[in-house]
Amino acid sequence: MITVNFIRTNNEKVQVKVPAGWTVMEAAREANLEEIPATCGGCCACGTCHVYVNNAWIDKLGEIDYNTPEQELLEYEKGYKKGISRLGCQVMLTKELDNITLHLLDNELL
Repeated sequence: MITVNFIRTNNEKVQVKVPAGWTVMEAAREANLEEIPATCGGCCACGTCHVYVNNAWIDKLGEIDYNTPEQELLEYEKGYKKGISRLGCQVMLTKELDNITLHLLDNELL
């Protein structure tokens, strides 16, 4: 199992354990996080699974490939922050990402 730590804007921590191979978006749905509605169901089409990667995890996660649907969609999202913004549907959880910390966006940005 992979542990995912979601930090809400009020610093509340929500922790969920999911199987390896799930995405961050699926983990958020498992935790019933209202901040991640995942409207498109993980098709990289809506941007509603936008999260910020905690600085300690950026190197382990790696950067978004340039000129991909994820990058193109994020660049138009409110609250986009280059280098730390990711779409949860595009982040596959592996053993290397066990205990990852992700910050949720303020509901006003959704």
